Amino acid sequence: MIHLYVKQKMARFNTLRNQILTIYIFVMTLVLLFVGVITFHIVSSLLKKNAEEQIQQTIIQANGRLESLYKQLNSLTAQIVTDIYVQRTFLKEVQGKYLSFEERQYLMQVVNSYQTYFDGIQSFELYTNDYKRIFPLNEMNLVERVGVEWIQEIKKQRGKMVWIGQDPKSSHFFVVARQIRLTDHSFSSGGYLLVRVNTDYFQFSGFSEQKINNQSYTLVLDEKGHKIFSSLPAYLIHVLYVKKKEEKNYMVVEQTSPLTKWKIIIVTPLEALIKGVDILKNAIILSGTFGFIIFFAFSFFLSTIVTRPLLKLTKIMHGGRNGKLKLSPPISSTIEIDELIETYNSLVNDINHLIQMVYEKELVRSQAELKALQAQINPHFLFNTLDALYWSLIERDEEELAKFVLNMAELFRYTISHSDHDEWVTIREEMEHIQRYMEVMRVRWGERFVWKITVPDHCLHVRIPKLLIQPLVENAVLHGVGNKTGIGTVSISMTECMEGNELLIKVQDDGNGMDEKDLKTLKEKLTSKTVPSMKGSGIALMNVNRRLQLYYGEERELLIHSEAGKGTCVTFQIPKSG
Repeated sequence: MIHLYVKQKMARFNTLRNQILTIYIFVMTLVLLFVGVITFHIVSSLLKKNAEEQIQQTIIQANGRLESLYKQLNSLTAQIVTDIYVQRTFLKEVQGKYLSFEERQYLMQVVNSYQTYFDGIQSFELYTNDYKRIFPLNEMNLVERVGVEWIQEIKKQRGKMVWIGQDPKSSHFFVVARQIRLTDHSFSSGGYLLVRVNTDYFQFSGFSEQKINNQSYTLVLDEKGHKIFSSLPAYLIHVLYVKKKEEKNYMVVEQTSPLTKWKIIIVTPLEALIKGVDILKNAIILSGTFGFIIFFAFSFFLSTIVTRPLLKLTKIMHGGRNGKLKLSPPISSTIEIDELIETYNSLVNDINHLIQMVYEKELVRSQAELKALQAQINPHFLFNTLDALYWSLIERDEEELAKFVLNMAELFRYTISHSDHDEWVTIREEMEHIQRYMEVMRVRWGERFVWKITVPDHCLHVRIPKLLIQPLVENAVLHGVGNKTGIGTVSISMTECMEGNELLIKVQDDGNGMDEKDLKTLKEKLTSKTVPSMKGSGIALMNVNRRLQLYYGEERELLIHSEAGKGTCVTFQIPKSG
């Protein structure tokens, strides 16, 4: 019950205007959503791209700074190993000459002088070819200091600086090493230089934070993946091992230096890069809301304008339930609506015309049966009475009167019968009825009444509406023969037209006829569309003419030819297929 109630309520809103409005709103909502999402996506991507380019520039600058520090360190170690006094000292060591205490002290001064002009250097260490340390003085050898693998790497580089990384003896320092090549001894190996560098030598977190924002994190790894510098919290380490497509909360940008082979990685939260997106999102939502409201108002106005003519037409059509359909007045609208109104008006005219035709047809049918209906108080009583009279006259040998009574009974039976299947009869049946009528009229007029019926045998089967010809014959008898002194003749004939599919029916009398004035008046009555409702001159002709049009089309009509003193001839055509 509730479902039915809701369904009925919803059906009230299922109007054309609401459907148009709904479609407009639905389409506009899709457009706004599409534009908003695309705009938001494009701007977000643009902000991310710009941020990534900015970070790339920052990494390039940071890399340049690291390479500059690396070059300074490389230049310092190169200066030490090529120093004249250092070269002489290690040449003596290679030649097996003993270094005095004073020479060692001077060596220490020379080396320390380089440390004075260079920040970030913790200490220098010098080792001989047999890995013994000669500065500073203690029993530590190079193998114990860095290990055999790094010694092999230092030898392999043949005088180039080698980055060892974190000091094996202390995590607070980095260590670089270099082989001392003797320029006066064919650049043969003279010993080794180890430099301890403070870990804050490569600290540049302030630089990266200024370039990006203080929410970025920087990580510097050497060629072997060992950490040189890091401001990255431990809980974000996993970001480095996640694919960029899978990581949606952080942007990871990295670059490897071609000089040092070190890798710089900057990790930045996306929310720090696209702070303006929230403002953009709010702006899109606000503008979309205003756009939706404006479009809704215009859509409502437009849908009302489009459907208003249809509502007016619908109201006019509803008025037809209570009476005759009315024509719609012109409504200023689109071509389609104008064509619809024009079609409706044409349809209304056709329907009203059909209604009038049906009404007239029923009225004519009723009038054609009027006499029979008046006598139909008890038709069986009438037929039984006439039948009893017929047999009574037969018993009295009154054959002529008996035949008259029999003809009267048949006339009444033919006229009064009004079943649906008796609406159409054959020409044979209509002619038999006319023959009986003539015989009855002959009793009244006697020998001065003559008639003649000429119908081809092959036309007797053609079906026509009942009582279509008989009223014309009756009119010819009463107004033609009845108003004439002397012998009067009525002839009924049928002939085929030249086309072969039409029958020409003619009813002619040689009575007094009509003058031009009466004939013109009669023809005007025939052309009138009104249905005669009272007796008078020309009623039979008008009834037959209207029935002829109702059954066979408006183009059919009775043709009347009459001259005063010469008689009257009435003709009409019907299709043989009828």
